[in-house]
Amino acid sequence: MQNLQIAEVQSFTLANNQTSHWYRFNSQEEINQATVQRILQAADEAIARYGSFLIVLAGGSTPKSVYQLLAKEQADWAHWHVYHNDDRCLPIDHVDRNSKMARDAWLNHVEIPQDQIYDIPAELGNVEGAKAYAKTLQGVRSFDLVLLGLGEDGHTASLFPNQPVDNSADAVPVFNSPKPPAERVTISQSRLNDTHGVLFLVTGAGKQDAVNHWLNGVEIPATLIAPKCGVDVYCFGVKVAT
Repeated sequence: MQNLQIAEVQSFTLANNQTSHWYRFNSQEEINQATVQRILQAADEAIARYGSFLIVLAGGSTPKSVYQLLAKEQADWAHWHVYHNDDRCLPIDHVDRNSKMARDAWLNHVEIPQDQIYDIPAELGNVEGAKAYAKTLQGVRSFDLVLLGLGEDGHTASLFPNQPVDNSADAVPVFNSPKPPAERVTISQSRLNDTHGVLFLVTGAGKQDAVNHWLNGVEIPATLIAPKCGVDVYCFGVKVAT
């Protein structure tokens, strides 16, 4: 894979004391390729250090493109452990399930052991699904890399604006989501912050208002993700300025 030259736009410490490092790309292809490189590098480093790589996946069109590229890569798949940051309470084979998308685009095409792919059982409903996933996450060490997106309203995972943040468990139910379906399961803010790396993928002009709020210090849900390591934001199609 081609080595891409990426330039850090700027670093900020704004709402919720989140430190964010913004990287601008010139095309969707560049951001996809750079994300694949970042994931593979993080995997190599984690496996060398811990003997395993723990990654948390995001849903959405940009992650899907990244997953399709990963399906063509060679990696030490036997040591990968794959989680999801959220999922919708829909039947397990529903086209809008994040777990189905990731499996179809990538996971069904590589040799990650099936017992190391941890789908959220959101088909059980948000309460029971969250209880089950919290049990799955119990005792799991810090994640190595968390992938996140940014909604036009500033949400990330299934942490939405103007909704109480539930940190009662590692995975929690979501009620009355402003985006259908209303019921979801999400990894909690505190557990998402228990990681060695965070990578936001932000693409498209429709995200500009959310980016503006973020960089102007507004406490949008994306700013709740504030691990000690800070967060990296790979962006294309938005302007980064304060």
